[in-house]
Amino acid sequence: MNIKAIAFDADDTLWDNEPFFLDVEKEMWKILSPYGTAEEISSQLFETEMANMDDYGYGAMAFTLSLVENAVKVSRGQVPATDIARIIELGRTLLRLKALPLDGVVETLSQLKANERYQLAVFTKGELLTQEHKLQRSGLMPYFDNIVIVSDKTEQQYTDLCRTLNVAPSELMTVGNSLKSDVLPALNIGAWAVHIPYHVMWQHEVIDDFDHRRMFRIEKFSKLIDLLKISNKQH
Repeated sequence: MNIKAIAFDADDTLWDNEPFFLDVEKEMWKILSPYGTAEEISSQLFETEMANMDDYGYGAMAFTLSLVENAVKVSRGQVPATDIARIIELGRTLLRLKALPLDGVVETLSQLKANERYQLAVFTKGELLTQEHKLQRSGLMPYFDNIVIVSDKTEQQYTDLCRTLNVAPSELMTVGNSLKSDVLPALNIGAWAVHIPYHVMWQHEVIDDFDHRRMFRIEKFSKLIDLLKISNKQH
């Protein structure tokens, strides 16, 4: 294994993200409780998000638009404007997340940056401005040589990332919490991947677990250093 670049996912890899979306969804249950159960409202919301995916993509603003549309749908147009305003404000809280680095992130990135062996990149999907602001608030930007924000993580996007970093797929390692977005498409182009499971996952990102000779699984971000040391000795 001759890794020259490491690409890190951002949300739920470098900092918490999904729990805040779930908190907003729970508050939405309360607002829309006159029109259905929590399960009914969440099920309809997921259908709305999936229907909007091609137009809105991923992120807090896309989620907020789907929240508003869902409120109109489940209430059959009866939801008052004051409740719509409350929902919009809930969505706005997702644009202000502090993006505090998860345990071990700063220490691990510091060691990797000091080592100077690898190019370090953020490779994440979502809305450009929102992700840029979270990166700025996180204080992690100085550790990265490249920041690439895309609408979705496809095999083509990973191939383009390799071109941006000037590495072959076999010289790229991706690190993230989602098998669907951070691992599988990278493996499919010949890259390496490290999966760091997160305790909660958006339904759209859930796929069946699998093993692969170019995929490693670690429980903590800090274990990445040990993994790289072992891999370098073996190869």
